[in-house]
Amino acid sequence: MSEAWRQIGEARADGILLIGDHASAFVPSDIELGIDPALLANHIAIDIGVAEVAALLVESGAVDAAILGGVSRLVVDCNRDEDAPGVLPIASDGHAVPGNALDDAGREARLARFFRPYHDHIAATIAAHRPAMILSLHSFTPALAAHPDQARPWHVGVLYNEDDRLAAAAIAALAGQGMAVGDQQPYSGKLLNATMNRHAEANGIAYIGIEMRQDLVGDAAGQGIFAGRLAKMCETLTLYIAP
Repeated sequence: MSEAWRQIGEARADGILLIGDHASAFVPSDIELGIDPALLANHIAIDIGVAEVAALLVESGAVDAAILGGVSRLVVDCNRDEDAPGVLPIASDGHAVPGNALDDAGREARLARFFRPYHDHIAATIAAHRPAMILSLHSFTPALAAHPDQARPWHVGVLYNEDDRLAAAAIAALAGQGMAVGDQQPYSGKLLNATMNRHAEANGIAYIGIEMRQDLVGDAAGQGIFAGRLAKMCETLTLYIAP
């Protein structure tokens, strides 16, 4: 265990590994972001519902293990390339994050403390127990404060980049459960897929990115429903990744 990540369950070769980059709102006491603490419960700080749904999926056996980011995405955004400006966001959805205006030494220290250990643990886990499939789990807000006119009606989004071998089956499995599915919505895996590009596509491992709508996983009831739906999706996808 590490302040940079936490793991639920035990990874298994040829199993399913879940990765949740933004599953925590934790900010270490020695880091001052300069924001209203109330924002740590907001989507800019955490992917609401991801940690709870991930735990349910591991508990049910639908996935073998989940590796979850240990700190808020405002401390470091692990779903970015290391040299990307947004890896230490100085603003998010209209809110300034002045504590992230760091010099080169401060930036390096933040990456060395959180970003690299997180990705190193994922890489080591994959090397030791190569999964048949990786499930990247995120959640999205129904509307951005900066763009309130742009409603997001989907219940779930399915994201992928070059490797689309599971995309059609995932979309069909979720739509078949009565969900409004966004194909590459509300984001595009062609544009924002850093963790999966690094650990799945670069290793030739089948994967799918799932974005859950936050208001549907904001409480225990909704989390249970979504976990059940994703478990059924995973069961379907195993037919496409069987050795």
